[in-house]
Amino acid sequence: MIAYVVAYSKNRVIGKDGKLPWHLPNDIQHFKNITTGQTVVMGKKTYLSIGKPLPNRKNVVMTRSKNFHPAGVEVVHQKEEVLAYPEDLYIIGGAQIYSLFFDVVDRLYITEIETIVEGDAFFPEWDETQFRLIEKKEGVLDDQNTLPHTFYTYERIT
Repeated sequence: MIAYVVAYSKNRVIGKDGKLPWHLPNDIQHFKNITTGQTVVMGKKTYLSIGKPLPNRKNVVMTRSKNFHPAGVEVVHQKEEVLAYPEDLYIIGGAQIYSLFFDVVDRLYITEIETIVEGDAFFPEWDETQFRLIEKKEGVLDDQNTLPHTFYTYERIT
C-alpha cells in the first residue's frame, strides 16, 4: 500500500520557503498518528526542511544527488527503488515526489486547511473521480488550532 500524507490550503499550497505556512498542532498529531512505526518517503527538500530523520519511523529520502548520505535515513534515487520496498509506504512530500507517485498511490490522507496562503510548493491537481472518500473528520478549533481544517481519507477505486 502506498499512501500520501499531506496538508494543503484551499489553493493547494503545501509549503513556502521550505516551511509549512501555518501552525496547526492538530495536523502534526494527525501526521504522527498515521506515520509512527511506518516507512516514510520524502524528497531531499522535505528532508532538509525537517532537518533530521523523523523518530520512530523508517526514513527514506529520494534524491538525484549521489553525494547525499545523512545518518539515519535510507537514500534512493529512482521510483523503482521506492516501489521495491515490501512494506506500506507513506509519502510525505514534497511536490515533485507527490507528482511522481500519483499513478500508483492507493490512499490519500489529506488535511485541507480552510485558508488561502502564498506558497512556492503545491500539491498536484488530482482526479477525485479515481478515489472514494472513506472518512471525513472536522478538525477541532482552539487557541492553538485557529485555522478551520478537515481531515479526509480517500482510497483509490479499483
